[in-house]
Formats: sequence, structure tokens, C-alpha cells
Amino acid sequence: MKAEIIAAGSELVSGQKLDTNSRWISRKLQSLGIDVRFHTAIGDDLAENVAAFRIAADRADLVIVGGGLGPTQDDLTREALARAANVSLAEIPEALREIQALFASRKREMSERNRVQALLPTGAESLTNRVGTAPGIWFRVDNTTFVCLPGVPYELMIMFDEQVVPRLRANGFVAGVIVHHVINLFGKGESDIEAKALDLTARGRVPEVGITASDATISFRVSSAGANEAEARELLEPTLQEIRRRFGPLIVGEGDENVVDGLIAQLRRTGSTLATAESCTGGLIARRITAIPDVSPFFLGGVVCYSNDAKVNLLGVPRDLIDRFGAVSPEVAEALANGARQRFRSDIALGVTGVAGPSGGTDEKPVGLVYLGLSSSEGSWTRKLELGPEQPRDIIQSRSCKHAMNWARLYLRDR
Repeated sequence: MKAEIIAAGSELVSGQKLDTNSRWISRKLQSLGIDVRFHTAIGDDLAENVAAFRIAADRADLVIVGGGLGPTQDDLTREALARAANVSLAEIPEALREIQALFASRKREMSERNRVQALLPTGAESLTNRVGTAPGIWFRVDNTTFVCLPGVPYELMIMFDEQVVPRLRANGFVAGVIVHHVINLFGKGESDIEAKALDLTARGRVPEVGITASDATISFRVSSAGANEAEARELLEPTLQEIRRRFGPLIVGEGDENVVDGLIAQLRRTGSTLATAESCTGGLIARRITAIPDVSPFFLGGVVCYSNDAKVNLLGVPRDLIDRFGAVSPEVAEALANGARQRFRSDIALGVTGVAGPSGGTDEKPVGLVYLGLSSSEGSWTRKLELGPEQPRDIIQSRSCKHAMNWARLYLRDR
């Protein structure tokens, strides 16, 4: 079973809007055991829509189209699908009644233009849209089933669950399930991690293991098919356990969890409290931590000490220390961490100072040079990061933030 997803709309191919529907549909189809092989985005051109639908009919068993079902002249999905199948459009009375009823329920007069939304390719089945004006389409073209849904995300999602999934099951598209599990790592590069997992990521392996990188977080995505979810998960488990065994200290979380989740888990486990002093990251560490609910018992607060005066006046960093070594230095990073721990009376504290760019770098201290400080009752330490002068400012800030949080996570993990 091969599936293709087509996203219709010039706003998508032009980059004005992000296509989130296709990602969502892919994940839903994968969970039903339907293998998505192709993603296509098309603009508002009738001939190109017809060609895209014919190509999809030649290579896929199931095609899900999102968008192009509105009442305006640039909504082309109905007409393009009819032309691709060499049939005419016909008004579906039931679909028209549903559109009229929706307008009546909202106490709005239906425009005559909305009547076009009740036109479907001859032989197609109308799919009820209880939250919008655009009916969906279920249509068979030779050996391929086309499912057309509105582009409005919440309409598409409701209709997919209520109208499409039952029909997929009834028509034999769903023969099992595919289960995915993600394990996220931080602290080493993608190639270094894969070098220790070549047997796991080998092509054709069952279960399948993929590796991806996003903002320096490396993720193993393990996928397995089974007759049901329990069977598929049972096939996953030995591989998951092996990944956990090989990469334990690097693992920051699973699923959607990232470095901040790993840090908070260790704060909870140890009952420790944390404070921060941030210069080049501008409060990003504090922002990411406080985005997680119920962290107030563990995160006591942070100081954004961007200027040298703030470092001195708010955190007690000695002025002569900055004069001797510069604000971007291991000495100042350590003093920031010590100052934050003393001010907030926390168990541990982090200090961050660096050159985030794009300007301000020198030969001695280039853009991307960052120093971290960590302070606890056991002592204080520093680390140097060289993130690269070619990196944009937001990447330098984000990765500095992650490295700092990960250092605190590892420190607590050993206690």
C-alpha cells in the first residue's frame, strides 16, 4: 500500500504559509500501517493540478489532497480531479443541504458562490464537514482512491478522524499498525553517534532505525509494524533497550522531550534547586525552563546580566576581574555562576557569557566563543564552547543554552 499526500495552494509553494497538514496526515497514516511514499505541493494552476493528480494516480494506491475546496476561483481541487478522471462535475443535493444547514445554524446568508462547493466529480462520494462549508470528496480513479479535504487544519483533522479513517478501515486500507518511538540525545554530533550505531541504522533492519539532527539534538526514530499496537511495540522494545544501553548518558529524553526535560527530571529526582546568570543567552535558559509546568520548586530564578554593570551590581562579579580577563572569559563565567548561587541560595547555578555575533568578535575571541560556569557546594567549574563564527546568532544562543542545561543535567545525574 503506497500513499501520496498533495498540499494544494500557491501560498504553500511560495513559502508564505507552512504546510503542517501533510506532516499531520503522514503521522496518522503511518499509525494505521499505510506507508506514505510521496509529498507533493502544488500551486493554483489548473493544468498543473490535473497533471499532479494523474501522476499520483499512476504511483499511489491512496492519495490524500488537502486544500482547494473553498468557494473562490483559485480553489481548483474539484475541477482538477474531475478532469484527471475524465468526468464532469455534478451537484450533490446532500452536500448542498449540509452547506445550507451550516450557514443557517450560524445565522448567516449563504452566498450563491458557496453553491460551487456542492459540485463533485461524477461518481464521487461527499464527506460531511460538520465544522466548515467545504464537503470532502471520496473518489475512485482507476485503481487509486482520492480523498480530498479542506485546507483549514482543524476542519481537515476532524474530517480525517470522523470521515476518512472509518472508510479506510472499511475499504481494506488498514491491515495493521506502524508504531514509532523516538529517543533524543545531546552532547555529540550525528556522525559520532551513528558510528556507534551502524548495525542499528542498517538498511533493511527490522525494526527500522533512523537518525536525525535538529539544533544539535540527535534523535533515533525506531519504527515497527505489527497486526496491532501491542505486537508492534513488542518488536520495538529490544532495539530501544539497546539504544538506552549504548547511549545512556547522552539520552536527554524520549518522544518530544529535549535537554530541558532531562534537566528538570534530574532536578526533580535529586530535589535540587537551580539558578541562572545569563549574558549572551539573554534569559533563554530561564525561558525554556519556565515553559515547563510546575518547576517553581526547583528553579528559583535567573538574572539577565547583559552589561558589565549588571554583572557587577546584580551578581557581585569583581570589576577588576572583568577588566583583567574580559566579560567573555572562564573567570567571569565562573563568577556569574557563583554569584547566582549565592544570590538565590540555590543548590547549583549556571553562568553563561560569550560572543553571539554577528559582530563583536575578535581574533582572540571570535563569534561563537562561549564560556559556561557551574557552581555548587562542591566547587565551581568552567567549560569552553567554540560554536563557530559562521553560525547565526540564534543558533549560538540556542546551543549555548542547551550545552549549559545538559552540563547541569549530567552533574546531577551522577548524584
